[in-house]
Amino acid sequence: MNRNRTIGFALAALIFVADQAMKAFVVEGLGLAYPGASKEILPFFDLRFVANIGVSLGLLPADTPTMRWLLVALTAAIAAGVAWWMAREKSRPDMFALALVLGGALGNIVDRVRFGYVVDYADLHFGEWRPFLVFNVADAAITIGVVILLVRALFVRDKQKADANADAAPVENANA
Repeated sequence: MNRNRTIGFALAALIFVADQAMKAFVVEGLGLAYPGASKEILPFFDLRFVANIGVSLGLLPADTPTMRWLLVALTAAIAAGVAWWMAREKSRPDMFALALVLGGALGNIVDRVRFGYVVDYADLHFGEWRPFLVFNVADAAITIGVVILLVRALFVRDKQKADANADAAPVENANA
């Protein structure tokens, strides 16, 4: 159990470091630190600088200092809740999904504190069609972690939980 927790928090740290390193590479290493700056990597993938002042899909834009710090506080509270959940989680797959969410959340929180916005750069497109908004490693990790948690909550039944429910089921009277 403790090994899973240690690996989970290490994975969260790895996601955080990968996210911050990739953002530094795009902004400082490639010099894409201004709106509209981009570099084609593949015909369907560009590195494109976007200063994201909101959260997913541009919701809750933090365009004032007050909104910025409220958003930092809200996301920090969510990250703390995820860390608390991880400290108590017994399921390995759920632990790893939570680690993805925590590492990504911390990466985006650091950006918002440092810059007042989140650095997004990954632009997947097929011609003019863009199936996603411009995103980053943190966004991808959060999304994957949440999808795993939702799929597991809705469709996967852990054997231990199924066995516990079977043991708790009432036994019918054979004489009735």
